[in-house]
Amino acid sequence: MDTVTVTPDPRRWWALSALVASMLTLGFDTTILNVALPTMARDLGATTGQQQWMADAYVVVFAALMLPAGLLGDRFGRRRMLITGLGIFLAGSLVGVLAGDVDAVIAARAVMGVGAALVTPLALAVLPSLFAPDERTRAVGVISSASALGLPLGPIIGGWLLNHYWWGSVFLVNVPMAALGIAACLFLLPETRDPASPKVDALSTALTATGLAALIYGIIEAPTRGWGDPLILGMLGAAVVLIAALVLRERRVERPMLDMTLLAHRGFLFNTIAATLVMFVLSGLLFVLPPYLQAVLGHDALGTGVRLLPMMGGLLVASRTAAPVVARFGARASVSAGLVVLAFAALLGTRTTVDSGYGFTALWLSVTGLGFGFSVIPAMNGALGTLPRDRAGSGSGLLMTLRQVGGAIGIALLGSLLSAAFRDRLDVTGLPAQVADTAGDSVVAAHVVAEQAHLTGLVASANDAYVHGMDLVLLVCGIAALVTALLAAAFLPGAAHDETADTGPGDAGPADLAPGDLDPADAAPGVVAARPDARQ
Repeated sequence: MDTVTVTPDPRRWWALSALVASMLTLGFDTTILNVALPTMARDLGATTGQQQWMADAYVVVFAALMLPAGLLGDRFGRRRMLITGLGIFLAGSLVGVLAGDVDAVIAARAVMGVGAALVTPLALAVLPSLFAPDERTRAVGVISSASALGLPLGPIIGGWLLNHYWWGSVFLVNVPMAALGIAACLFLLPETRDPASPKVDALSTALTATGLAALIYGIIEAPTRGWGDPLILGMLGAAVVLIAALVLRERRVERPMLDMTLLAHRGFLFNTIAATLVMFVLSGLLFVLPPYLQAVLGHDALGTGVRLLPMMGGLLVASRTAAPVVARFGARASVSAGLVVLAFAALLGTRTTVDSGYGFTALWLSVTGLGFGFSVIPAMNGALGTLPRDRAGSGSGLLMTLRQVGGAIGIALLGSLLSAAFRDRLDVTGLPAQVADTAGDSVVAAHVVAEQAHLTGLVASANDAYVHGMDLVLLVCGIAALVTALLAAAFLPGAAHDETADTGPGDAGPADLAPGDLDPADAAPGVVAARPDARQ
C-alpha cells in the first residue's frame, strides 16, 4: 500500500469546497426528484410503475456499483475515477434535461447512478492526500454533513425550480455543480492509488446488478401484469437464482466483495436489519408523500418540499441527540425505542383521511423523523462496533450496500402496494375502458382525466383511493418497524461487553467505535460512512 506524505497546501480548502459542492448535489439529488414526480407524471403521462422506475433506476445502479467503484479508484487512481464519476453524473443530468419521454428519464437516472457510485466513496478516499490526520476528521465531517444537508434541501430546491421552470430544471441544477467539481479535481487534487488493492470482481458485480434489477422489475410490474404473469414469475425466479449465485460466490472467493460471513455476527446482523428497515421505510415514504401533498391536498411543488421538512427535521434532531441516549441506556434500548416510535408514527399515519389536512400529517411526519434518527445512527454505529477492527471496512461496505438495497425495495414494494390499492379502490363506473385504465395509472392521471372530462366525482374518488393506498403503506411500515423492534430488543447486545460476544477466536478485537462516532449525516440515503480502516 502506498504511503502519502501530506504537506499543507493552502488550496486544500478550495478543493474541499468543490468536493462539498459535489456531495451536496448528490445529497439533494436523492430527494429532489420525489417532488418533481407528480409534475413529470402529468407532463409525460407516467404511470405509478414508471415513476417508481424513475426513482429506483438511480438507487439500483448505485447499490450495485458502489463497492466496485471504490476498488476502481484504488487501482486506477482516485482522482481519475472521481473526475470520471463527476463526468458521468454530469452527462446523465444533461440526458435528463433533454429527455422527452419516460424511458429517457429512466436512462438518465441510471447513468447518474453510475456517476454517484463513483463519486460517493472516492470523495472521502481522496481526503488523505489533501489533509494531515489532525485536519482529516474535520474534513470528513464537512463532506458527510454536506450530503446530509442535501436531504432536506432537495425537496425545497426542487419545489422552487418547479414553481419557476420546467421539470428538466431539477436535472439542470446538477450541471454547474458537477462541472465545478471536475475543474477542482483537475487543478487541485493530487493522484493517489493503491496497487495492492483487490481487482474488481466483475462477475459478482454483474450478479448484484442483474439480481437486484430482476427483483425490482418483478415487484414494480406485478400490480399491472398480475403476480401470476409468466414474465413476473420468471423475473422473480431469476432474481432468486442470481442472488443465490452471488451469495455462493462470495462465500467461496478468497477476497469477497460482499463478505457475507459478517452476517454471522449477531450484533452486526440485527443492527444491519434495523438500518436497512429504516431505509426501506424512508425511501418508500419519500416516494408516496409528494403525490398526496400535491394532488390530494393541492399544494404546489415548493409547498410540498416545505411540508416534508418536519420528517427531515425530526430525523436530524434525533440524530444529533442519539449519542447521549446510547451512552446512558445502550444501543439496544435506543434502536428498539426508535423503531417503536417509528411504528407508532406510521400506525398513527394510517388514521389519515382525505379531510385530515396537513396539520395531522405534519404531526406524524415529525414523529416518524424522530423514530428514524433514534434508530438508524445507533444501529449503524452498533453494526460496525461489533466487528473486529480488521473487518470493519468490509462491514461498512456490506452495511451501506444493504441499506441501498433496502431503499430500492422500499420504493418498489411500497409503491406497488399503493398502486394496487389505488387501482382497486378507484371508482371508474361508467367510464370507457381505455379512459378508466388511464385514470387507474396514478392519482395524477386520474386528476388529468377528470379535468378533461369535467368529472368532479372522479377527483374525489381518486383522492380517497390514494389516501386509502397510503394508509395501507403506512400500516405495512408500522408492522415492519414493530417486528424489527422486537427482533432488536431480543437479539441485539445489551451492553458494551456483550457486543463482542460473537467475535471469533483470533480476531483483532472490536472496531473502536464509540456512541456517536458515526456522523448524523450517515442517516441520509446515499451517504457512505467513513470506514474505520479506510485506505490511505
